[in-house]
Amino acid sequence: MSVPMWAWIAVIGGLLVVLAVDLWIVDRGEAREFSMRQAGYWVTFYVALAVVFGGVLWGVFGAGKAGEFFAGYITEYSLSVDNLFIFFIIMSRFAVPRAYQHKVLLVGILLALVMRGVFIALGAAALERFSWLFYVFGAFLVYTAVNLIREHLKDEEEEFNENLLLRWVRRAFPTTEGYVGSKVTVKIDGRRMVTPMLIVMVAIGTTDLLFALDSIPAIFGLTKDSFIVFTANAFALMGLRQLYFLLGGLLQRLVYISYGLAFILGFIGVKLILEALHASGVSWAPEIPIWVSLTIIGATMVITTVASLINARLTSSKGEETQPEQV
Repeated sequence: MSVPMWAWIAVIGGLLVVLAVDLWIVDRGEAREFSMRQAGYWVTFYVALAVVFGGVLWGVFGAGKAGEFFAGYITEYSLSVDNLFIFFIIMSRFAVPRAYQHKVLLVGILLALVMRGVFIALGAAALERFSWLFYVFGAFLVYTAVNLIREHLKDEEEEFNENLLLRWVRRAFPTTEGYVGSKVTVKIDGRRMVTPMLIVMVAIGTTDLLFALDSIPAIFGLTKDSFIVFTANAFALMGLRQLYFLLGGLLQRLVYISYGLAFILGFIGVKLILEALHASGVSWAPEIPIWVSLTIIGATMVITTVASLINARLTSSKGEETQPEQV
């Protein structure tokens, strides 16, 4: 679809205003812990905002484009849940005080949003010039899906490995031993130093960018429209920090989510390859309608989430039954 420049500016400006209000309301005053109730309100607000935006797309551009947005949004939001496992590990690894975790997530996500915007622009331009990249994206998603299942079948705890940028920041800048409130830099004995807060923000932002290597090709498998790709990513990222606190300890119980995400990535990878073959004139290769994709993605996440919660409840019940009685 053809989206005028003013619409891009209006949407990006609106998102920035919402994030600024979010920052002003949540982070004003002294640092405090993010409550479950507060997180629930914000998650509901951001999801409702995405639904309203999808409704506007439906009214202006039709059901097809709205369906592409919702399919992309659900996919990106679902993949973001997997990101939260790594965020939880990073927070634990750097012992971030709970009162400052929401600020770390906000800055990290803002960095990721900017970097993803660049990544989307480059990806859209490359796909327009080199159609064979659809085969590469499709094969990459199938490969990622298989690896995701293999890693979780190993039954090993996930670990956070520092990337090159994070290691460079550690070496290049003198760092204080502990946190200094929520400050990212501090002056000690006339020397400017960074705090672990900056290190954690870089870790969150760059780690989320690495996740984009899966999520960006996945959404390009659902829509070729860069406007929808960007907005679906933006809306999914905006509510991510509130979702982190809302899920809380539930993250460890969603044991089947990764299998659902692997299935979604594999499905979209196959869809990309089939559509590329269809566009190349292969008669037997079908085009999968967006409503089919939306249904499969939504049903997969509902089934895996419910199955995870049932498994957690059964496991908890068995644990209580095996506990010895107190004498």
